[in-house]
Amino acid sequence: MNTATTWAARVEAYLAYRRSFGFQLTIEGGRLESFARFADHRGAERITLELAADWARASRHPRPISWARRIEVLRGFAAFCLRTDAETVVPPRNLFGPAHRRLVPHIYTDEELRTLLEATDRLGPPGSLRPATCRTLLGLLATAGLRISEALKLTRADVDIQAGVLDIRDAKCHQHRFVPLHASVPTYLQAYAQLRDRLVPGPCCDRFFLRDDGRPVDQRSMLYALHSLCDQLGWTVRGDHTHHRLHDLRHTFIVRSALRLYEQGGDIEHGLPALSIYVGHAKVVDTYWYLTGIPELMAVAAERFHRYAQGAPT
Repeated sequence: MNTATTWAARVEAYLAYRRSFGFQLTIEGGRLESFARFADHRGAERITLELAADWARASRHPRPISWARRIEVLRGFAAFCLRTDAETVVPPRNLFGPAHRRLVPHIYTDEELRTLLEATDRLGPPGSLRPATCRTLLGLLATAGLRISEALKLTRADVDIQAGVLDIRDAKCHQHRFVPLHASVPTYLQAYAQLRDRLVPGPCCDRFFLRDDGRPVDQRSMLYALHSLCDQLGWTVRGDHTHHRLHDLRHTFIVRSALRLYEQGGDIEHGLPALSIYVGHAKVVDTYWYLTGIPELMAVAAERFHRYAQGAPT
């Protein structure tokens, strides 16, 4: 391999190659760019086991699972480099153990959701659009199970308030779906739209959710708002994650929807695939992944198995 070629250039070439096949590689791209800076700083000529392990351990999260996920991303890039440098080392998959395990999420209670949305009134500055934006956006995540990226990309044309339907375009895996909303939701969206248009009469874009300067809301500012609210409320996160996550609102929606199916005696065989389609999963097994490790659902499963073992109808 040409030692004059920077690692940043090599990573750029790899990402361009993978993206030519339709992969977005947003998270993976950021991690590999981090590796490029690390390797360039080291003056490394090629990927070695030592270089890979040192970069993995340089993660801000000092946990083996975080290191393992870095190695998982690096393996594909290493295999790409191996084509032009036979001395490249592709680090073994289980160098730091498994890269994936079911981390228990924070499942919000109904009371927590109400408290969280009410607390958005404390967000500043006074008289700004920000409190209403955060309240409406967080509420939409909780009631429709959207990914935060899907909610932030909504345009005015994507939100049919009269019909109560969202048009989710170019979602994960380039999927397109329509999301019908609960009957109570359009009223809040309409109230937000009216306030938005009054406070921001000349927006810079056609996004539905805006900042006070007319620019689109971004994920970083929403996460900061969520952490600020949870800190003000004195909440500690439940589960295995270090901080509250926006994704936990989607996770809560999916878990609560599945629980209602069980509690109401619904047709689970058809209900879960329908839920999977609603939240935009490419495969129903992706929905099952959301449901593992949740105490409430495990209790339901245990109770149903006990009835089955006793010969009672489940």
